[in-house]
Amino acid sequence: MATIRLSVPKTAAQGDIIEIRALIQHPMETGFRRGPRGEEIPRDIITEFECFYNGVRVFAMKLFPGIAANPFLSFHTRAVETGTLEFIWRDQDGQTWSDTADITVI
Repeated sequence: MATIRLSVPKTAAQGDIIEIRALIQHPMETGFRRGPRGEEIPRDIITEFECFYNGVRVFAMKLFPGIAANPFLSFHTRAVETGTLEFIWRDQDGQTWSDTADITVI
């Protein structure tokens, strides 16, 4: 199970631009390294990230082997209505991790 940390404002005024931060604990192994005995370390990377705000995708990106372990993402969106932000990460094998955060728009 990956550890996820989110930073989303609890409240915002309607129309404000808000900063969203998301971190997932993941090794992001490239598949190019070798272990202490010379064995190949298999590739294990997160390949996609998406954020939905009340069901509408507001941010998405593809990740590649050059991304560091424990990828930290920061992006902005506009606070339009009270609701839920859903964060979804997918790896190369189709495994997914997700978390949510609520925001109140005043």
